Amino acid sequence: MMKLAVLATLAASAAAFAPASTGKVSTTLAAFEGELGVQAPLGFFDPLGLLDEADQERFDRLRYVEVKHGRIAQLAFLGNIVTRAGGHLGGDIDKAGHAFDSYPNGWAAIYGADAIPVKGALQIFSFIGLLEIAVMKDMSGFGNEFPGDLRNGTFKSAWDKFDEETKMQKRGVELNNGRAAMMGILGLMMHEQIGGIIPIVGQM
Repeated sequence: MMKLAVLATLAASAAAFAPASTGKVSTTLAAFEGELGVQAPLGFFDPLGLLDEADQERFDRLRYVEVKHGRIAQLAFLGNIVTRAGGHLGGDIDKAGHAFDSYPNGWAAIYGADAIPVKGALQIFSFIGLLEIAVMKDMSGFGNEFPGDLRNGTFKSAWDKFDEETKMQKRGVELNNGRAAMMGILGLMMHEQIGGIIPIVGQM
C-alpha cells in the first residue's frame, strides 16, 4: 500500500511539472512557453507529454490540479515538520482519553499497529472529502481569475489591492513552493520507510 502511494505521488509530481521529444511537441511549446511557471533552468518541462496537442482548456485543467496538489503538499510537509518537532494539538483525540501526541508521526499515524483507529481515520477522510466536493472548488459565477483561484467571491479586496505584476509574482511563488513541497513530502514518505535521521526533521 505504501509503495502504491509513493508511486502515485511520484506520478502526480511528474505530471505537475508539465524538454520532451521534438516534432509535434514544438507547437505545444510555442503555445505554452509563456505561461506562468515556465522558467530556467528547465523551461517548458513536460516529460510525460501530457500537453502534446493540448488546448488552453487542457492546460488550465492540469494547472488547476498542479496548484491544488502543491497546496496539499505544502500542508503535508509542514505538518510532518511540526509534529516531528513535538508540536501537537493539546487534549485528547477521543472520549477514551487518547491524547493527540500519543499517536506516531507521518504515515504511521494512518497505517500501522499504532495508527489512529479506523473510525477516526474515516472522520478525517470524510471531512477532507467534504472540503473537496463542496468548499475547495472553483465555482463559476464568482469572477475567479485563474486556475486554482478558489476565493469564490471572498477576499476580493485583499487580492485586488495588488497590481498585476505583484499578482503574477505571488502566484509564481506559490507555484514554485508547491512544486518543491511535492518533492519534499515524497522524499519524507520514502525516508520514513527507509529509516534513519534527517537534519531538521529528525528521526524517521
